[in-house]
Amino acid sequence: MYSNNKIAKAVRLAVMFGAGATAAVSSTSFAAEAEESAEKIEKIQVTGSRIKRADMETSSPIQVTSAEEIKVSGFTRVEDMLNTLPQIEASSTVFEANGATGRGGLDLRGLGQQRTLVLINGRRMQPGGGSSGAADVNSIPAALVQRVEVMTGGGASVYGADAVAGVVNFIMNDDFEGFKLDVNAGAYQHNNNNGYIQGLMDEAGFDYPSGSSGLDGENFGLELTIGGDFADGKGHAVAYATWKRNNELKFAARDYTSCALNATASSCGGSGNAVNPNFYISAPDAAGGFDWGNYDYVTLDSNSNFIADPDNVYNYNPVNHFMRPDEKIAIGSFVDYEINDHARPYMEFMYMRDQTKGQIAESGTFFNENYLIDYDSPLLTDGQRGYLTDTFGLGSGDQFATYIGKRNVEGGARASIIQHDSFRIVVGTEGEINDTWSYDTSMQFGSTTVDNVYINDFYGPRITEALSASGQDCSAIADCIPYEVFTYQGITPEQAKPLTGTASMVELSDQFIFSAFVTGEFDFSMPGADTPVAAVFGTEYRKEEYERIVDEVYDKGLLLGQGGPTKGLIGGYSVKELYTEFSIPLLEGKEFAEMLVVELGYRYSDYDSIGGHSTYKAAVDWTPVDDWKVRASYNRAVRAPNIGELYASQALGLWSGDDPCAGSDPSYSASQCANTGVTAAQYGNVLPSPAGQYNGFFGGNPDLEPEIADTYTLGLVGQITDEIDFSIDYWTISIEEVIGTVSEDVTISQCAETGNAAFCDNINRNAGGSLWTGTQGYIVATNLNLASRKWEGVDISAAYNTEVGGHPLSVTSMSTYMMTKEYEPLPGTPEAIYDCSGTISAKCFPQPEWRHVVNVNYDMGDLGFNAKIRYMGEVENGDYLGDATKDDYIVGSAISAQTYLDLSARYTINENVTTRLGINNIFDKEPAMTGNTMAPGAFYDQLGRYIHGSVSFAF
Repeated sequence: MYSNNKIAKAVRLAVMFGAGATAAVSSTSFAAEAEESAEKIEKIQVTGSRIKRADMETSSPIQVTSAEEIKVSGFTRVEDMLNTLPQIEASSTVFEANGATGRGGLDLRGLGQQRTLVLINGRRMQPGGGSSGAADVNSIPAALVQRVEVMTGGGASVYGADAVAGVVNFIMNDDFEGFKLDVNAGAYQHNNNNGYIQGLMDEAGFDYPSGSSGLDGENFGLELTIGGDFADGKGHAVAYATWKRNNELKFAARDYTSCALNATASSCGGSGNAVNPNFYISAPDAAGGFDWGNYDYVTLDSNSNFIADPDNVYNYNPVNHFMRPDEKIAIGSFVDYEINDHARPYMEFMYMRDQTKGQIAESGTFFNENYLIDYDSPLLTDGQRGYLTDTFGLGSGDQFATYIGKRNVEGGARASIIQHDSFRIVVGTEGEINDTWSYDTSMQFGSTTVDNVYINDFYGPRITEALSASGQDCSAIADCIPYEVFTYQGITPEQAKPLTGTASMVELSDQFIFSAFVTGEFDFSMPGADTPVAAVFGTEYRKEEYERIVDEVYDKGLLLGQGGPTKGLIGGYSVKELYTEFSIPLLEGKEFAEMLVVELGYRYSDYDSIGGHSTYKAAVDWTPVDDWKVRASYNRAVRAPNIGELYASQALGLWSGDDPCAGSDPSYSASQCANTGVTAAQYGNVLPSPAGQYNGFFGGNPDLEPEIADTYTLGLVGQITDEIDFSIDYWTISIEEVIGTVSEDVTISQCAETGNAAFCDNINRNAGGSLWTGTQGYIVATNLNLASRKWEGVDISAAYNTEVGGHPLSVTSMSTYMMTKEYEPLPGTPEAIYDCSGTISAKCFPQPEWRHVVNVNYDMGDLGFNAKIRYMGEVENGDYLGDATKDDYIVGSAISAQTYLDLSARYTINENVTTRLGINNIFDKEPAMTGNTMAPGAFYDQLGRYIHGSVSFAF
């Protein structure tokens, strides 16, 4: 066995560079803590393996974020801190309003939350309330987090399904003793001086803020932790209570988000659902519908006459939430009690209630329904009747057909009010079987309830009644108030108020897990080594259940601003599993083989939904000489389709992007657009959606097969000097039978360019060639097993520790170079393969090839300073067709590389009081403006400078 000094060194290496350069503020102290812990304990368990050993760490690359780093960042939300890591792409955050879930998600490598497994103390976290089963890290108490271990390279054979991209393991400080109160606050500040966007708004006549914003988007937090021994030291308990709140911030608070840009970010665009309504008007066709062969697109002048004005759009941005208001309370406890060496029962309990509100622009009629209006309707003026006669030959007793685009500014903004209630309880027992073997058995139950009430959206049937378009006069309907949409500025709040409705749904997620495993060392070793072979044998049973209960309003899609119905859903599955791991030291203390270890793992999973499947791993950990190590691993993962992917009802919804066959000058030729369903007469006459939103047909598929993923890693870990450590790891993830949907943009482009029926059959245009007016035009994008994805990259970490002026100085860095991010939508279509590495487009989330974080920390005892540099490399615009050069603000041909500087300081007043103050993004960098068909990426700083401070009281 290794001596304790060797153990301490192994742990230090795992932390300092195998773990990928933890926070500079705490790197020295954390390494010292790890060394001290190594002297106290015989065996440790590292993320990536359930084997407990005292002489080696896992061969998998692990990044560690310490509790101190979370404090230094100033963020009160765990997901915000972790989303700054180069390995994690931003997922569900508080910056989402349209379609907000209220959850906080983590997404390793950008492979999706459903492929990232989140653990607490090595045990699976409960679902956060959605049908995907992804965890909600909002319920993690940041004050009790000891460290966060991010293991990339797969982990399905150790932890089960969902660990395709890797594992995020929150290690809680359940040994805490004493009393601690953390008080923190933060706010944003920005100088609104973006001349480019202000010029666009001046041209459009829009209002915008200028000068300093002052402090806004404030957040506050209180975190109380109490811990200590009981029963004469046999037991230990830790309890916590947290309260956090952040205030709302709207797009109107920043000049760069005060107007809705068009697709090319070259002018202020908006929605055709305008304050002054727009109309598609025709005479009814033979079937009584809208005649797309003969129609006009008009609005109203000040005398309520119909006129053509294609630039009549509504700037919907300012009223949207930039950052949602959010308030959370959480309580919990961690308790253990030692009966004897063979029985140490434990319990973990966590409860959270979170309330948030996602506000978006006012509702509207959204050209959703084809209304048949009487020529003699009292809603019309004589001038309008004259237009109907002159244009369509209509007269008294006739009807005309119309799609209406009217924004409900008189009735106020829409909002989704969301409340999460979640709890997780774990009860179990661990202990020693003998001197070399131990066991751990537990039961775990988690449950999340989500109440979602959607308010102030137009209720479709009432609009139909108020227009007398249902075949019944509004005046004959009780409480019906005519909707004066054909009168210029003729709608009052009194008219608008009764036209809105409320929809509600409840989501229920339950999870039950039984787990038991034994781990230890055999009494034999391989011929070339002294360290015994170690193993783990375990079993696990897991049951997942989900139910979404919706009211009739959601079920029938009666709210016009929802894009389609939201159906109820009920489903679940269970899985029985057996697994094992072996750690086999082959050589030890030999020339060029200080240690050579092979790790093997196997898990058999029997799902009641998809049957039995195997996952496995093989890894090599070779230490040729002291302080140098080569590590390599292979992991096979099988991800079963989740409940939403299997059972979600198929229904209409919305997608953001572009129809290249719309507009007066389409991007594709007439023959190419004909492949997508555009007729010769329609070519050049299909109106594009001003808001960049089109109809899609989405839903689950009960016939899905599981995903099969293969992950390879190859790395070198070294200690160049006593002060310099580094690691470099190449990794690749290949997934076959990918569960997902074909991007709508890919469907259109591949159909247009190749005429391939596999894509063209999923395009359904309405009679006018549109994919957004009414409900007859849409793209089918239901779940299916796609062809493949291949991700490939390199992670580089380094740490330098020295002394300056007698005080420790440390510099650490983490970098990720994304070499390949390749999508193959359907089997047999190699021409459809596209690579999103270093690219942003309508089908590619922005993926810089390079992302890195550098920390510099100087610790003077009571006073400490930290500087953090965050870098995101240039991202090319894959949809750019012009020849302009890139700009700091506008996407153009590329999003320029972004560098952020964060500064913070810590001062320990005395042994009981510590203060911290910091500024993130000190130079007030803005996110790139990408237009309405692209998302700029939430890992870019959204709101300018972030100023934060905290005080910790510990006794």
